[in-house]
Amino acid sequence: MTSLRIAWTELRRITTGRLPKIAVLAMVLIPTLYAGLYLYANNDPYANLDHVPAALVVQDNGAQDQDGKHVNTGEQVADDLLDRGDFDWHEVSMEQAERGVEEGRYDFALQIPRDFSQSLTSVSTLNPEQARLQMITNDANSYLSTTIADTVIGKVRDSIASQVSEEAANTFLLGIADLRSGLVKGANGAQRLVKGLGTADEGATELTNGAGTLETGAGDLADGAETLTSGLVTTDRTGAPRPPMPPKLAQGAGLAANGDATIAGYGNRAAKAVESVTSVYGDARADLKKALHGHGLSVAQQKRIMNVYDRVGRPITEAGNKATEVQRKLNKLAAGSDAVADGNEQLAGSVPALVNGIGEAHDGSTKLASGARDLEAGAGKLKDGARDLDEGLDKLKGGAAELRDGLRNGAKQVPTMDKQTRKNIASTIGDPVDVRSNSQADAGTYGAGLAPFFLGLSAWIGGYVLFLLVRPLSQRALAANQPSIRVALGGWYPPMLIGALQMCCALAVLTLALDIDPANVAATLAFLILVSATFIAVVHALNAWLGTPGQFLGLVLLVTQLVTAGGTFPWQTIPEPLYWLHHLLPMSYAVDGLRQLMYGGLEARVLTDVGALVAWLVVAILATTWAARRQRVWSAKRVRPELVL
Repeated sequence: MTSLRIAWTELRRITTGRLPKIAVLAMVLIPTLYAGLYLYANNDPYANLDHVPAALVVQDNGAQDQDGKHVNTGEQVADDLLDRGDFDWHEVSMEQAERGVEEGRYDFALQIPRDFSQSLTSVSTLNPEQARLQMITNDANSYLSTTIADTVIGKVRDSIASQVSEEAANTFLLGIADLRSGLVKGANGAQRLVKGLGTADEGATELTNGAGTLETGAGDLADGAETLTSGLVTTDRTGAPRPPMPPKLAQGAGLAANGDATIAGYGNRAAKAVESVTSVYGDARADLKKALHGHGLSVAQQKRIMNVYDRVGRPITEAGNKATEVQRKLNKLAAGSDAVADGNEQLAGSVPALVNGIGEAHDGSTKLASGARDLEAGAGKLKDGARDLDEGLDKLKGGAAELRDGLRNGAKQVPTMDKQTRKNIASTIGDPVDVRSNSQADAGTYGAGLAPFFLGLSAWIGGYVLFLLVRPLSQRALAANQPSIRVALGGWYPPMLIGALQMCCALAVLTLALDIDPANVAATLAFLILVSATFIAVVHALNAWLGTPGQFLGLVLLVTQLVTAGGTFPWQTIPEPLYWLHHLLPMSYAVDGLRQLMYGGLEARVLTDVGALVAWLVVAILATTWAARRQRVWSAKRVRPELVL
């Protein structure tokens, strides 16, 4: 009796009669019902989220943007959510939303508060505030819908944040562009200031030279006045009444007239020098004031600089006034001397009057000498002040040049940006990360993503229920003393064949009814048959060794693999003490292999999964063979088991 004959006998036994055939058919369809119905119900739940009721509360009062326009971002967000239709939104009041979530009429609620737009527009101010979106959830309604809603609202938040960041960045870049323009204008203004200060410096140099000339002329005037005073003193001492001496008196009068004319010339020279200095000072002051105003200095700054300049000009004014007075007196003296020279014929008879005139001339020349010395001192101060002004203007010119160069360097370091460049940079700053998905293997839908896990579970469940009908080992073959391996294979072939039919039906429903198309259909079917054969061999070995307790242990092993296979979450998320079970149990390799074949992943990994499953298959068949060898000897427990299902 071969193992195939043993298998054929078992198949005939379980298919004899109408009800056994129906039972076998039901067992064939159980994996299809399990995997098919679950994947059908969860094929693409994200496509039906528009049926999930959600409350939307819009309380935003709006705000004024930087351009003074009224904006209401909350209403824009609400309109966008309603247009997208991700959920079945209902725009209600806050009270209705809270009551609706509590009563289960809405799975969750989204509130847009009153200050939403105001907070968003504050990013362009010095006191920015975060805008808030409030979620009202109730996990008693649906935990997953809340989780999905958090994801959707997160996308809305990211979109708003990107938009606001782009606007803020655009404003910032516009400020940088204005800063560069201001730096360029400042540099141009500094250049004009340097030029104006150069002109003022030239005027200060001329003022210094004029003050020096004035000081020299005033000194000459003072010397002449002192000489005149000395001569008048001598004349006054010898001016007592004496006999007329017309020739000598005429000669003395002529000398006096010539001296007075010389002194008057010095007075006119000093007056002209002072007038020249005053003119230069006035022109320089006008140029300086015009330069300061042209360079954009404030009124206060201009006033402080002009006050310093005017303090230097006071001695000039005083010297000019004194020089004018001296000039007037000298001209008067010269005119008097001329009159004396013209009236020399009358001088002899008018000696007393002459003596008095000489006294007055002595007093005038004394005052002239004193005024000339004051003029000389004032001219010296003017020269010193003009020199200080010249040095100050040199330093100011150097500082203005440094300011100009610094502004130019600063303008060079600020990039030139046109409107389109600013828009591109702001867009990048607002959304700096461009996530582009390059899927090496794509499942497509949520149901397709779970298909490998549920196909693996259905294969185990399908093999598990088969042994409710199929006997693990043929007692007739054991009694006939058939080889143990032949008996083990004979008990494995019938459920393995039914398991192959189970996998064919399950895969057909997935591809034809649920539109879950594996990347490699033939390889997927072959791998599913290997998975089913391996799982059936494991359950077969448990039943052959332990009988009824083996059935229970097969259920426990199913639950363990539900946890450790990594069918929903990555297997690395399970507790670390369970890692070794993931690497040991066969369903982990079944799920991984199906993923590679169905999604178009790395087929080289499938070889590892096939190797692991074949190892489990071989070990399970050997274990069943050893169980068949042991069952050749009847024991009391075999005759009367302690537990029978």
